[in-house]
Amino acid sequence: MSRRSLLSATGAVIVAGIAQRKVLASTDDPTANRQIDFEDSFSQLDWSVWNAGPKAGTFDTGFYGRSAFARRSGEQGFIPYEIVDDPRAEDGKALQISAKYIGSPMSVPAYYGNTNPEYQWISGNIQTARKDGIVTKGWRRGYFEARMLFPSHPLTWPAFWLMNGRSILAPKTSIELDVVEHKGWEPTLYGTYLHEWGQPGEHHEGTGVPTGVDVTQDYRRYGILVDDTKCVPYFERKPIIDSRTGKTADWPIHRSPDLDVDGDVFWPLLTLALSADIPYPQGLTAQQLLTHMRVDYFRVYV
Repeated sequence: MSRRSLLSATGAVIVAGIAQRKVLASTDDPTANRQIDFEDSFSQLDWSVWNAGPKAGTFDTGFYGRSAFARRSGEQGFIPYEIVDDPRAEDGKALQISAKYIGSPMSVPAYYGNTNPEYQWISGNIQTARKDGIVTKGWRRGYFEARMLFPSHPLTWPAFWLMNGRSILAPKTSIELDVVEHKGWEPTLYGTYLHEWGQPGEHHEGTGVPTGVDVTQDYRRYGILVDDTKCVPYFERKPIIDSRTGKTADWPIHRSPDLDVDGDVFWPLLTLALSADIPYPQGLTAQQLLTHMRVDYFRVYV
């Protein structure tokens, strides 16, 4: 089963019944007794840290969904990465990643959607890794957090997620921590997931997160705590309740010993994708042909 199909199927099961459940487990602050080891407040986009374009890896082209992730210089004459003024951001600046409908044949290298009108979109993805396996910034453990504002849109699929370094050149060892995956048509719900892909020992966890607030109207903090053996996702610095168990989403990472043996680390991705798991919406308005997500900051506490 593909990653898209698995997430779609998992989400359908998870969402059923979550409305009756409590979202947050406690008020424990995951940053307590920790120090900031790395912070990017996006007053500028530091290309010595971040790399733009398809997801770093050798398993596939690095594209997914209905849009092509642009390189730093853009694609089809469109650059989706911009630092913008925003009084709601902590320092008045934010990273804006956009998605634009091109609506004509494209020539993005290795992109499967160049000739399909439904897929002729350009959007953005930045990450601290490259396809050659180089990780510019990575951490084995810590609390990872991004303060983000998501678009309201019938196709958008923004995410903040982590991958392990060895997954780039050795995809059978892949560990994926999806801190937040949001659908632009679900303003008060998102998903968070753990995926350990490939055999032996493939392993998946996930839950829907009813937020109680519209995450397309203001910035919210999305985080995940990774320790020696497990991970715990957070919303607004409160641990998430797993809707299947009614308890804190305290998920074991079965390949933790491999991380330590290999000296492996997790590296972050900040992505604006477009979903391919739903029928293409008809009658998109002019305003919906260009949409944006914003990132106030990315931080790592250790």
